[in-house]
Parts: sequence; C-alpha cells; structure tokens
Amino acid sequence: MLARENSNDFNSQISLFAKKISKCHFLCLTLKVKLPEVVFSLKTWPLGNRQKGEKKMQFKDIYGQEAVKQRLIKSVQENHMPHAQLFCGPQGAQKLALALAYAQYANCTNRTGDDSCGECPSCKKMATLMHPDLHFAFPIAKQDSKPSVCADYLKEWREMVTHHYPFTQEQWLDQIGAGNKQGMIYANESDEIIRALSSKSFEAAYKMMIIWLPETLNITCANKLLKEIEEPQGPTLFLLVSNSPDNVLGTIVSRTQRIEIPALDDESVYRFLKDRNPVATDEQIREVMKVAKGNLITAEGLLTGEADSQIYFDLFVKVMRAAYQRSSIKLMEWTKEVVDLGRKRQSLFLEYSQRMLRESFISNLKIPELNHMTDYETKFVAKFGPFINERNVAGLMDELEKAQRDIEQNVKDTMVFYDLALKITMFIKQ
Repeated sequence: MLARENSNDFNSQISLFAKKISKCHFLCLTLKVKLPEVVFSLKTWPLGNRQKGEKKMQFKDIYGQEAVKQRLIKSVQENHMPHAQLFCGPQGAQKLALALAYAQYANCTNRTGDDSCGECPSCKKMATLMHPDLHFAFPIAKQDSKPSVCADYLKEWREMVTHHYPFTQEQWLDQIGAGNKQGMIYANESDEIIRALSSKSFEAAYKMMIIWLPETLNITCANKLLKEIEEPQGPTLFLLVSNSPDNVLGTIVSRTQRIEIPALDDESVYRFLKDRNPVATDEQIREVMKVAKGNLITAEGLLTGEADSQIYFDLFVKVMRAAYQRSSIKLMEWTKEVVDLGRKRQSLFLEYSQRMLRESFISNLKIPELNHMTDYETKFVAKFGPFINERNVAGLMDELEKAQRDIEQNVKDTMVFYDLALKITMFIKQ
C-alpha cells in the first residue's frame, strides 16, 4: 500500500504524490485536487440498435456546449469568421455536430439570433449533407490497388452522420467494410479538395470544407493543402474536426484558429442518454456517467450494452493474475485470446488496460472521488490496487503504450502480446 507523505497539509501530500507519477499524466495539481480525466474511450462496437432516426444539425439539437455555440454564432453575426478553424477536444463532445451547425448557420438565408432557420433551401440541403457547396474529407481504407477518394463513400458518410451520430472512427471504418485496415485521408484526396474549392460557390455565401480527423491526413496530402488552407479561393471556410490536435501536422495547425471544445457536463450527458434511451433508469444512467466522463459515445455504448468493456475487463484480470502466478501456460492462452480480437479491438483493449492501471494506482490514495469505475472494476481494484505502485506503474504504462503503438503499426500481434505478458510478469511484483 502506498504511504502518504508525512505532511499535515492535504494538498501538499497530493502534490508530492503527483510528482512521482507525472509519467502517468493524469493528476495535475496546484494546491487543489483536480479530478483526472478518464482515459477510457470505447471506440468500436456494432452500431446495431443505435439508429435513432434522422438527425438535424442545428445548434438547438446539440447538447450543452453553450459557450462554444455562442462564440460560433457571434463570429457569424459580426462577420469575423476565420477562414480555417480547428475544432478540437475529447471524443464524444459533439465537435462534428458543432461544425455542421456552424456551417448551416453561416449559409442560412433566414438565420435568427441563435440558430439557423432550418427551413430555407440552404438549411434543408445542409441537413441532408447534399448542399453543393458543402464538401467533406474523412479517413477511408483502400479496398484494392485502385485509388480511393472520399467521394466514393459519400453515400455511406451521409447515412452515418444523419442516422448514426455520434460515432467513432472505428465505427465509421466498420460501416464501410474496412476490416482491420487503418483509416487514412490519402495523398490523392488533396487534388479532389483543391478541385472542389477552385470553382465559385453554386448558391451559398460560403463554400464549406469539413475535414473530419485531420490527424489521419497523409503527409503528402497535408502538405499540398497548406497553401489552400492559408489562402483559400473565394469565400471558403475550412473546418477541421480533430480528436488529437497534437497529431495534426504542425504547419496546418499554425494556419488555423483553434476552437477548444470541452467534454460535456454531466447534466448534458444525462439528457442525451435519457432522450435516446427513455426506458433507462436514473440509476443506470448515473452509473454510466461515472465512467464516461462527458463522452457521449462511451456513455451510450455502456448503457445499451454494445461496448466491449466486460471483455476487456476479463482479459485485464486474466493477464494480471497469470503474470502474478508466473504461469507461462496461462500467459500463452491469454495471448491467443487477445490475438483473436483483431487489431482494432486489441488497440482498444490496451487503451482500456492503461486506464485500469491509472485507476488502480490512484486507488491507493484512498480518495474515492478521484476514481471513476464501474462497480465490478471497483471490487477488483480494491484488492489489485496495492500491487500497482510508484516502483512499477511507469514501466507498466510504457509497455502498454509501446504495445499499442506496435499494434497500430501492424507489428505481428502474437509477438507483441506475448512479449507484453512477459514484461508484465517482470513488473507486477516490484
């Protein structure tokens, strides 16, 4: 069990403790306790019954985010719209919805003081994503040796956005049959974007180019777009929507104005879940909210039982027990189970495992409000937590992060996971 530092001042104790675990990047304190952001984003599960009917992309249809809405509305009203904006923030915060509502509001011919009208010809075309001046770029996966561009998937994209929003990159790639391939905005997409924006607008005040997940831009594509983003032709707005702005090419980021979109507040998450799942009880919703921490996708996946959290939990428990027992047979059996998940779910499992390590480590502080876990996770961590301490947490995190990078770079998964299992065995009793 971790011992608290010898100090009468609680905040000093926590601050000293935080310095030891800075590598885990989840506890940043300056004379205050700041709750850690839960790094748990269940990115992929079958869409199944998530279809909720056609979505409208007006500001009034977006949960919470009032400050961001007002900033966007004000920029249109004052005609001070930066030509390139980077909508960035955590997954499940409705960034794409805000970008679409903004695009619709800017081109609405009968806008009000706080929203687009929803009825003019421009709004109706925007709502179906079929406006001739609305363009998209998003990650896809080549199915064969032929060049692929986003226009080949516009039908599926419109269906996904209007009927299955919110969604993750992995869910999108599953929808277009990408298999285990990594999504990317390929090099030849830059020619399509430049061509689409080179002509005059058909009927709107502004041509809109929405790039979803610019962190997936091929480096050649990104470089070819630099001049276009810096000096667009005619009245054009680039709206980039990113989950990981630090992974976007720096020369692109420097040409944009950042729009920081925070995780949703609990009340907005509650309303979202209640509206979409009216039969869910308050207790069920509150339990999900503890883990989701403002991520609508994670929240709904957990509530509807479509997420893989239980599978990941079982695998996490299994490898930790096998490592503690130093059972090579059980570790090999575990490796085979994880290999059967496929690369996308392997990456998600590793992300889940990193969260569980953080939760286990911080549980030693004995401050329940700092932990965000389900009941079954809490019960396990109550016994497991003392084994994750300042001597081994950084090493374990390094190995999990390395394994995740290897999986995403298509290193042979059997080798990655058996090596990881052996490394966990080395660290777990330190």
